[in-house]
Amino acid sequence: MKKKIWDLYAPIYERAMKADAKLYAFMYERIPTVIQGREVLEIATGPGLLARHVAHAAKRMIATDYSDGMIAQAKKGEAMPNLTFEVADAMNLPYADGSFDAVIIANALHIVPDPGKVLNEIDRVLRPGGLLIAPNFVEHRGTLLSRLWSGILRIAGIRFEHQWNGSEYLRFLEECGWKIAFSREMGGRIALMYTECVRKEASE
Repeated sequence: MKKKIWDLYAPIYERAMKADAKLYAFMYERIPTVIQGREVLEIATGPGLLARHVAHAAKRMIATDYSDGMIAQAKKGEAMPNLTFEVADAMNLPYADGSFDAVIIANALHIVPDPGKVLNEIDRVLRPGGLLIAPNFVEHRGTLLSRLWSGILRIAGIRFEHQWNGSEYLRFLEECGWKIAFSREMGGRIALMYTECVRKEASE
């Protein structure tokens, strides 16, 4: 997907997500409990909504997006001193190996052309035993509402490269070498599979 689409979408992204407030409320409550005191990277932060709600629990948090427009939106207003916003490509992260204790990537793996490569980059920048938090939209054709919303997004130029159902998404993560530590599927305009993972040991 071209950067230009997300740059154009950036000013209205926050308003568009208000209909999924229940899903985000769960993440705002859950994520701080699992990133407490950790050094955290967020990928695909958009205008920084999730980062601003959870960064207070982190030791340090860098929230990134490959859209300059999204990061410009994210930088508006005051941010906590432990939170910074940066432009970065999820498939070529500009961070050293083992830089973070946790990585968050919310609702993005289904729109990137090579999610396996993104997961490899996440594995590279995570420290041993690090946590991947990867909530993702699933069941894009599951209900009339999800089909309608998916159609609206396609018209807007936002294409889903991958359309998993809940079990397919978890299986995809496992096939890429991740062990599911916690998951919960929740309904919304498009269902969300909230997932926390750790890297599988070589013997598993």
